[in-house]
Amino acid sequence: MMAEEHGEVSPPEPPQRPKPRGLLRGMVLKSPAAAIHPEAVPVPPEATRVERPERPITNFLSGLLSILVIVMFALAAMIVFAQRQITGPGPLEADKIAIVRGSTADVVDQLEREGITDKGFLLTLYWQFTGKGSQIKGGEYVFRKEASLEQITETLVEGKSILHQVTLPEGRTSDDIVEILRNDLNLAGDVKVIPKEGTLLPETYKFARGMSRNQLLDLMAQDQAKLIREIWAKRSPDLPLSSPQELVTLASIVEKETGKADERPRVAAVFFNRLKAKMPLQSDPTVIYGLIGGKGSLGRGILKTELQQPSPYNTYIIPGLPAGPITNPGRAALEAVANPSQTRELYFVADGTGGHVFAETLEQHQRNVAKWRVIEGEKATEPVPTAATPKPIVETDPGDPAPALKTQQPVQATPAKPKAAKPPAKKKPIGDGVAD
Repeated sequence: MMAEEHGEVSPPEPPQRPKPRGLLRGMVLKSPAAAIHPEAVPVPPEATRVERPERPITNFLSGLLSILVIVMFALAAMIVFAQRQITGPGPLEADKIAIVRGSTADVVDQLEREGITDKGFLLTLYWQFTGKGSQIKGGEYVFRKEASLEQITETLVEGKSILHQVTLPEGRTSDDIVEILRNDLNLAGDVKVIPKEGTLLPETYKFARGMSRNQLLDLMAQDQAKLIREIWAKRSPDLPLSSPQELVTLASIVEKETGKADERPRVAAVFFNRLKAKMPLQSDPTVIYGLIGGKGSLGRGILKTELQQPSPYNTYIIPGLPAGPITNPGRAALEAVANPSQTRELYFVADGTGGHVFAETLEQHQRNVAKWRVIEGEKATEPVPTAATPKPIVETDPGDPAPALKTQQPVQATPAKPKAAKPPAKKKPIGDGVAD
């Protein structure tokens, strides 16, 4: 009414829509066109930048750690590669013998020249890294087929060289033994001084190529000295010997008289029985040694005049033992003298079959000699050797003479009347008759 009075007309109010009910309450109803267009996303407020303080040490350590990780991976890869190269098969197509010596560089060069390895540089690094370069030993070795660098190194460090051997027979003089060693080209060096007779032990010796001859002789002398001490300590208590040197001297005679092992104690017993009875030994090998001075062999029978020729080795003249050994006896001869058979036999002579027959009396011995002459068909004037197998004798230094046993004059037995035209022996030689 007031508005009308003042001339103002109010616009008509729009019709109000009914409020939705139920599930439709709270939902904004849009037109189809507005529904298919998304509303604009509001622009977020500008983020506030937070300033962090700089940490140079942390950054450095982080970078360093990254580098170390990379280096470790590279080293691991290199180690794996090197390990495969070290343990992998080598170029050798078959086992091979090679002699290596000299410095580490020389050894590597020799291995490459021999075709044992084709990785010389890597082998040098391997030796330097492991310290095995200072442990390798020169020598003659067998390198196996496809030997790896590791196997080659083990072979050189262990030092197990190929062993050669030389056999020195019993009953050889020292000069003869030296000559055998000089002829062995696997040994080195020369021998200036011949060892004393009876100081070397005849055996089979093994040695590496390049060993000096003097070293081998020293080894033989050491073995002989050790053996003599052992045998002397176990000798029979009633032996008429005053020193180990006398044992060696008598053993050298037994060695030359028989080559049969089962006869040595019996032959030794004959000599001991003669020593106890103050009888000369009358051993032909001692006479020969005195005649030729150990140079070669006599090459013939002993003459009667030679049996009377003075010599420190002529056991037909001197009482007891000769001045020293006449050869280098072996173990069996030494043991036989240390523990001889228990007999009363005073004679023995060759039986023509490589052995000997023994006798207690001169009459029995002469019969044995007669049988031997028939078997051999020898003339009555030819000598009867007492050694089963005569062995060559060569020049040697007789060494320090052993003191001769103090004996009385030889006991002479009355020889039996000869049954044939043969003249009876004037002495009681073990071998009986001799040539004029």
